[in-house]
Amino acid sequence: MTAQQRIVVGLSGGVDSAVTAYLLKQQGYEVIGIFMKNWEDDDDSEYCSSNIDFVDAAAVADVIGIEIEYVNFAAEYRDRVFAEFLSEYQAGRTPNPDILCNAEIKFKAFLDHAMRLGAGKIATGHYARVRLNPATGRHELLKGLDPSKDQSYFLHRLNQAQLSKTLFPVGELHKTEVRRIAAEIGLPNARKKDSTGICFIGERPFRDFLNRYISKEPGPIKDDNGRTIGQHVGLSFYTLGQRQGLGIGGIKAQGAALKAVQAKGLRGAGEHEPWFVARKDMANNTLWAVQGHDHPWLLSHALKAGDASWCAGDPPAPGDYGAKTRYRQTDAGCNLRLDTAGTFALRFAQAQWAVTPGQSAVLYDGEVCLGGGVIAAAGD
Repeated sequence: MTAQQRIVVGLSGGVDSAVTAYLLKQQGYEVIGIFMKNWEDDDDSEYCSSNIDFVDAAAVADVIGIEIEYVNFAAEYRDRVFAEFLSEYQAGRTPNPDILCNAEIKFKAFLDHAMRLGAGKIATGHYARVRLNPATGRHELLKGLDPSKDQSYFLHRLNQAQLSKTLFPVGELHKTEVRRIAAEIGLPNARKKDSTGICFIGERPFRDFLNRYISKEPGPIKDDNGRTIGQHVGLSFYTLGQRQGLGIGGIKAQGAALKAVQAKGLRGAGEHEPWFVARKDMANNTLWAVQGHDHPWLLSHALKAGDASWCAGDPPAPGDYGAKTRYRQTDAGCNLRLDTAGTFALRFAQAQWAVTPGQSAVLYDGEVCLGGGVIAAAGD
């Protein structure tokens, strides 16, 4: 059997990677499963599911009839992903560690390990697709066919070398079909709930987790008139657009402020309007909150991004594209301007809500994911 016929699948214990392994075996490939252990600070925690996930992955491998190997990438994860995650939060930004995990662990450390096992390619259970464009000779990252599950946003930092060695079989299917296949072949995890937490945090309360690594620095919460309306526990614990956990729900806009809000015709304007985090002033340790989902402080027509990564290797030509500034957002029409190396600017036809530094701005040309960068700042 040649290396090209051997595919190493990242088995997470979930249904998507299980069906991925099954489909590839049905296609005649020699399939080897690998379970990646990326976090081990609190294996005995009620929120850490890795031990359960490994049992599920091993059970899947047994049903499908493939070998499974347990590989520990915790040291690489801590150095390449978690350290950056903490650094970004301490700087007041809101990072997306799943994007970094894909670029540094699943499609680097894991890919390297698979190549050492003699694999021709790796495969994961992501909802995305890869195709070779014959006109350019380059591999393209495409959205998954199920629009409600598309994960290309999280994969936008993959490069040509990584894309050329990767398969995403379930990216051609809808989630309902994946679950149907799993049930039909008797996979023990056919009905297992999808994971929703950040890869190393799992389902635990986020603030409790962050508390262990970042010290609290309380300070004032102010509204857009400069009125102190509460106290925050530390700017690192909040993100732009956040509505829950502010402790100011009973505070109402007053007098001229209330009239101004109502005059703007903002959605839900009035005394029962929810409060949202709108700005973080790191220099003065102040959290700014505003009332109303459509408050002007929450809306941006432009952004600047850095640390750009383009799937083709080169940036796309300046012009009009679609973009997401957060996962599950529909593509928003925008104009791309390339600045200095590794930076770019986007201007949107429609104002975008709660554009957040540290998150990723990802560009699309139709169904093709072009790449993106880390949001540095939002603007008007």
